[in-house]
Amino acid sequence: MSLNIASSTRYTSVAILLHWILAVLALTMVAVGFWMHDAIQNPATRPLALQVFPLHKATGITILALTAVRLLWRLTHPAPPLPQRMAGWEKLVARTSHWLFYLLLFAMPLSGWIYSSAGYSQAFNTFIRVPLSYFGLFTVPDFPGVAAQPDEARKAIGLTALGAHFYLAWVMLALAGLHVAAALKHHFVNRDDVLTRMLPFLKPKAST
Repeated sequence: MSLNIASSTRYTSVAILLHWILAVLALTMVAVGFWMHDAIQNPATRPLALQVFPLHKATGITILALTAVRLLWRLTHPAPPLPQRMAGWEKLVARTSHWLFYLLLFAMPLSGWIYSSAGYSQAFNTFIRVPLSYFGLFTVPDFPGVAAQPDEARKAIGLTALGAHFYLAWVMLALAGLHVAAALKHHFVNRDDVLTRMLPFLKPKAST
């Protein structure tokens, strides 16, 4: 259903759908990633981890593509205005956190793609060339310029990308926690419409 962007107090249906799909996928992949980091080290769980890795990579590519769609939609469909009574610094934090989410949703799958393209396995301390299969449908090309590098350069690139991938996951969790806390504060303390605009099953509140 089409919404009047200028006067609506809700996000569009497309924006809401993309928001929740990306939220579920990203947080699930963070949890799975931490599990794989430990599981690959354990001989008992290593076979399962090796089966999960391709799914993790393919889902990362999905997140990358959906984030590009979400950003394009955001640029062409402005978000509803924030409540007027919000302090200037609160509005700045809200807008900054939203754009940081976009940055993270691009940076995390890109760092994973670079690590995969380098072909170096930190767990096995050797080079393992495994094509990045998109759920068995087609092979995703290597990240441009990575696979052609000499072995030592590919190892350094791979380890750097993996390190970034790991730390970005913690930043994602911290930012998600802040985002949820802020949304709950708006709903139960400020009693405005910030949460309801992204949760269509909640009754909108008057925003001032």
